[in-house]
Amino acid sequence: MTEELFTACKKKMDDSLDHLRKELSKLRTGSANTAILEGITVDYYGTPTPLSQVATLGVPDNQTITIQPWDTSILKDLEKVILGSDLGLTPSNDGKVIRLNIPPLTGERRQQLVKVVKKYVEDHKVAIRNVRRNFNDQFKSKEKKHEISEDASHKGQERLQKITDEHIATADKLAQEKEKDILNI
Repeated sequence: MTEELFTACKKKMDDSLDHLRKELSKLRTGSANTAILEGITVDYYGTPTPLSQVATLGVPDNQTITIQPWDTSILKDLEKVILGSDLGLTPSNDGKVIRLNIPPLTGERRQQLVKVVKKYVEDHKVAIRNVRRNFNDQFKSKEKKHEISEDASHKGQERLQKITDEHIATADKLAQEKEKDILNI
């Protein structure tokens, strides 16, 4: 029974780390990366559709992202969606392909992005700690109901703390890697 609790706890904490990885991948660094376009959807014949499902995305060089729609009739819609997004990029359209030029980040913008990274990581650390708290409560509840002994409850809580520490260390490592990537000129 307690092994199932540990497995469920690890899964929830792993899910939080996966979400953090996705959030961090969307942050723009100095080089082109199609991950920044992940959250963008376009109205395709009345249905909001992810950009990657209506076009081929490419990175021909470090400073450019290309978007080649399979149906050229949506080029204007794609441009409007990109302009309306919070990417801060201006698309250039040649009638077949949209190009997004990724300008180099200024020192000030890099510092802002580092702050955003720290906020994301702190939010996910809180989520991981909340998972730990919920599972600690389950152990305490089982102890009160005499389903497990007091020693087993304390050992379980210590093991949960070790799992939590591992996941928080992983989140910190992800933050350091992303900060290094952002600050690297």
